[in-house]
Amino acid sequence: MDILSVLLIIAGLCLFETISSIDNAIINAEVLSTMGERARRWFLLWGIIFAVFVIRGLLPWLIVWFATPSLGPVEAFFAAFSSDPGVMEAIEQSAPVLLMGGGIFLIFLFFHWIFLEEKHYGLRGERYIESKGVWFYAVVSILLTVIVWLALQHNPLVAFGAVVGSTAFFIVHGFRQNAELQEKKMMGSGMSDISKLFYLEVIDATFSIDGVLGAFAFTLSVPLIIIGNGLGAFVVREMTIRNVATIKKYIFLKNGAMYSILFLGTIMVMDGFGFEIPAYLSPVVTFGVVGFFLFKSVKYLKENGGTA
Repeated sequence: MDILSVLLIIAGLCLFETISSIDNAIINAEVLSTMGERARRWFLLWGIIFAVFVIRGLLPWLIVWFATPSLGPVEAFFAAFSSDPGVMEAIEQSAPVLLMGGGIFLIFLFFHWIFLEEKHYGLRGERYIESKGVWFYAVVSILLTVIVWLALQHNPLVAFGAVVGSTAFFIVHGFRQNAELQEKKMMGSGMSDISKLFYLEVIDATFSIDGVLGAFAFTLSVPLIIIGNGLGAFVVREMTIRNVATIKKYIFLKNGAMYSILFLGTIMVMDGFGFEIPAYLSPVVTFGVVGFFLFKSVKYLKENGGTA
């Protein structure tokens, strides 16, 4: 892997982590506004260490290790940089299962957003699809059935990966819904700052799963994922403190994040089926999609006098 490819992957990972964590930054800012100065400082210092080195460091390593149990923990961490033929063969055999699971998770995430979540309508058809929200469960169930059927003819383990991805989505979504309900209660309650800090770390962990799984569309290299997602996590913390009000004005950025998730999930599923996907495609698609919706946001601001 040449230096240009590495830089492109890291930049794509950083952008994807940042854009997919906008909701997380907004929630963090709202909860922090109800906390004391000391608790805020603690979150900014120790919270970022936990977010970068524990959540975004430990999670991708564990995913690669669990997906490739024949590798030891150290080999799993440095697998992408290993020249050992045995290590490379193990990664090659397990990668389709990992990519299929992550791809299904991301695709389900996109469909949940477009069918059931409130949004600013950035493209034609979004309002109509949201009005048919009851079809979400039918669509994802049929999609999973078709993919599992095709995957069974290709590789039963890949089919199992698709089922694991769908299971992970509903588990994570359940935790996330509960966290959002707790946030509403917390804003008007007398909950202690320590409890709020614990809550912020838990919800950060649930939001980080999107970014970590999406990162495997860019690379299977755990060190590169840690660097790219870690930089993105720093940007999210910076937005949390200084720029959330500004970010909220760019109303279509969330659309850019979700369409990026759709494309990355599709790339991962295709990769899981054995299609050869160029390494540059994921970062290029991410920059293109996010850039398009950023342009729409800027245009909207100009047309509405700088207010969302």
